[in-house]
Amino acid sequence: MEHLETTAAVRKRMSRQRSRDTGIEVALRKALYAQGFRYRIHRRPVKDIRRVADIVFSSARVAVFVDGCFWHGCPEHGTWPKSNADFWRKKIETNQHRDADTDRRLSKAGWVSVRIWEHETIDAATAKICETVTSRRAS
Repeated sequence: MEHLETTAAVRKRMSRQRSRDTGIEVALRKALYAQGFRYRIHRRPVKDIRRVADIVFSSARVAVFVDGCFWHGCPEHGTWPKSNADFWRKKIETNQHRDADTDRRLSKAGWVSVRIWEHETIDAATAKICETVTSRRAS
């Protein structure tokens, strides 16, 4: 019989994973703030779209999402668990489809999504975000 649920130990370990205010999120926010950028955190960019961005630049219409390599299936560092493989593959692929849907919905509403992988350096991520926000404000 296929095992569709996780074990109690796995559930306990996964429930301790932070979904917000992760180390990279906090470091990224500090770097952006030091560059003079002001933003909102953990907000819906568009009220009618039930998606919450990690960092939101409302005036520039830029939504930043910091994606974990495991949870969002990073092509470089994502892994496919061997235990309960079907369950985890479905979960990760569902996250990937939701991410793509979020990006489409925000784009349709006039927003730009910036996706940062958790393995990216703070400097590279900050530069990507600053460039996007600055160019959106200029236009």
